Amino acid sequence: MNQKIKVSVLGATGMVGQNYIRLLDNHPWFQIVDAAASPRSAGKKYSDAVGQNWLMPGAIPAAVHHLIVRDVRDFDTIPKNVECVFSAMDLPKKEETRDLEFDYAKAGFPIISNSSA
Repeated sequence: MNQKIKVSVLGATGMVGQNYIRLLDNHPWFQIVDAAASPRSAGKKYSDAVGQNWLMPGAIPAAVHHLIVRDVRDFDTIPKNVECVFSAMDLPKKEETRDLEFDYAKAGFPIISNSSA
């Protein structure tokens, strides 16, 4: 594969999102170009949004350290180069997660989800 697939991680600041980031860092097929989370994290650098709550072994990967976290519900700010979405969203109601993932799919993004919704 000559060019990596550009991906977004939804729910990037939570434990499952952090694990996606850890697994995708330096992956031969994927490159993280976007991180999205709750409005509480939106607008912050990924490293600031996670802060002392990084739960994975090692440091926050350099590839995402300075990414500005996007509000997961803000479709207008999805980078144009995103080709695929990894979802680790954990919204209060499973239906909300399902509906939001479906919205991403309707917008043309393949979804890899950890959700049971």
